[in-house]
Amino acid sequence: MITLAGEPAARPIRWGILSTARIARQRVAPALLKSPSTALTAVASRSLDSAQAFAGAFDIPKAYGSYQELFDDPEIDVIYNALPNHLHAETVRAALARGKHVLCEKPMGANRAELLGLREAAGDRLVAEAFMFRHHPQWQEIRRILASGRIGAARTVQGYFSFLNVDPANIRNRVDTGGGALLDIGCYVVAAARLIFDAEPLRVLALVDRDPAMGTDRTASFLADFGDGRQLSATISTQIFRHQRIGIVGTTGRIEVPTPFSAPTDESAQIFIDTHGPGHPPEPITLPPVDQYALQAEAFSRAVAGTGPWTFGLDDALANMAVLDALLRSEASGSWEAPVRGDA
Repeated sequence: MITLAGEPAARPIRWGILSTARIARQRVAPALLKSPSTALTAVASRSLDSAQAFAGAFDIPKAYGSYQELFDDPEIDVIYNALPNHLHAETVRAALARGKHVLCEKPMGANRAELLGLREAAGDRLVAEAFMFRHHPQWQEIRRILASGRIGAARTVQGYFSFLNVDPANIRNRVDTGGGALLDIGCYVVAAARLIFDAEPLRVLALVDRDPAMGTDRTASFLADFGDGRQLSATISTQIFRHQRIGIVGTTGRIEVPTPFSAPTDESAQIFIDTHGPGHPPEPITLPPVDQYALQAEAFSRAVAGTGPWTFGLDDALANMAVLDALLRSEASGSWEAPVRGDA
């Protein structure tokens, strides 16, 4: 039994999906249909035919052949922005200008400067990055374990996230659409470490390998110093065998997370705790199958309705992007770089 904070919305919150991309089709639309506080009401694409086909597949009442038509619809409360990275900031701004709340695929912009420009536009609207993994029960359990002191004080996080995609036409492999490993998947590892330490890194250092033909950062290893002896070390890649994991090591134990970001919706998830050391098998903790996208949608709808909390808003997106910006500066400088804070 999964318990979300707050209560279901008194009336379903009406959502529109921006884009008919694969993630919208495979993840977002099915998840919205599972959320009791959510009504999937519209979809928009640059192609009306594409929007109508998508709407037909999911019994969505409205289909629009332009993004602005969706923003202008007075019956839409929330926009789910599933467009490519380079279009995020401008379309988030356009949706906010029409009074919509926005849940946006990550990262919300190409850099922190783009996100700073959204602060005034947001007003009292809720705007956030769609880090769906935060809503999975395994991460709630991890945070409970950390808070309990069972593994002592967390000192190191080791992260790995990779997949193999060498298609030059894919948006993840195009510099002009915000492709590359750091923006596409490095953002997950950074967000996870910030969640684990409940802190922001003081400085970061990156080693980046770029594809010689496509120009994207295809593999990156990086360090982040969170102060007080807390360190993140990570490797990410868009051109290596598919794999992911997070390891957390504290002063008296460790936690291993085999599927930290893409836990399957139809299988149980497991995390492992080791407080005894070599010669003793780690203790498994099994979490029930869930759709973390659906949990995210329900939590966001409750927050929009005022019946539930939402923790990670625009300030969190700015903090995460500050780290990614610093990593890219470190690639260029070859030195440690400090993430920029405040209004700079």
